[in-house]
Amino acid sequence: MNVYDCAHQLARAIKDSDEFKRYNKIKAEISQNIEVKEMLDDFQKKQLEIQTQQLFGNEVEEDKMQQIQQLYQIIVKDPKAAEYLQMEMSLSKMMADIYGIIGEVIKIV
Repeated sequence: MNVYDCAHQLARAIKDSDEFKRYNKIKAEISQNIEVKEMLDDFQKKQLEIQTQQLFGNEVEEDKMQQIQQLYQIIVKDPKAAEYLQMEMSLSKMMADIYGIIGEVIKIV
């Protein structure tokens, strides 16, 4: 089988997965609530900043860590926002598992 055909087949399988469908459904629902969407966007921006600092070996300031933890506690009080974060994590885990499987085969992981 052609590797590109397999890649397209994998892409379709991901698109048809429960994780992807549930993620897209909750993402669409979140996009309708501007306040929650902005809160999630702010949280993800701050989370990315921290992850980037950690990736480059920089120490993250304690106040930034506390700020993101407090923001997370506020966000998860909203059931839709909590579900969104949970589905995002589930989809990310699935993708990481797929990358890991591929990486094992070609020995890059």
